Amino acid sequence: MFEKNFNDCLDKNFEKYSKFFDFQSNIFFELETSIFEVNKCQILELHKASITLTNYILERLLKIALIYNETGVESKPVEEWDSIFEAPNDKYGSKPLSNTIELCNKQCLITNEERDVLFDIIRVSMRNGFSHADSSKILASLPDKTTMYLVSLSNPSDLKEVQLDPKIMPAIQAVHIDNVAKEISEQYFSYVFDLIGKIEGRLIEQHNKTFIKKH
Repeated sequence: MFEKNFNDCLDKNFEKYSKFFDFQSNIFFELETSIFEVNKCQILELHKASITLTNYILERLLKIALIYNETGVESKPVEEWDSIFEAPNDKYGSKPLSNTIELCNKQCLITNEERDVLFDIIRVSMRNGFSHADSSKILASLPDKTTMYLVSLSNPSDLKEVQLDPKIMPAIQAVHIDNVAKEISEQYFSYVFDLIGKIEGRLIEQHNKTFIKKH
């Protein structure tokens, strides 16, 4: 059963997602293995796994962007790595997502529009929702009441209408969370994938300007 599902998903989805395997970065090369893992999740339609690992990529991206913005993006002698990276790593490595979003915005690594999307939407619905397993964040847009029907096995034509809150009962939550994950995992991964390239370009541009001014 697993082999058939694996092969069916591979045949169905590989061409669509193959472009993400071409990830190349001169600065954020450490994210390559995580991007590879997320892309395999997308191909195999493991949507919740894709979202939670994309959350990791986003948080890591913003932290190392701040680190490299402080140390510079040019190559450095290996024997100097500890002295160069120790202070920035201590400074940014443990900061929560809300802080790294604001700092990246202040340092012009993300735009105001990107800041708003990351802070108001992704931080709440995606990171807090899926990484913290907070169904109230994931399902916030659902109505408080939805119509469901009870069926009697002895009389299938006898339907009883009931009004239930889909955000309260765990079993019902699970169905809606699966649907939400399936709907948004690709879009979220693509957004973060593109953001990596944008931030890298801004880092290179900023540090090239600094280099030119110094020389």
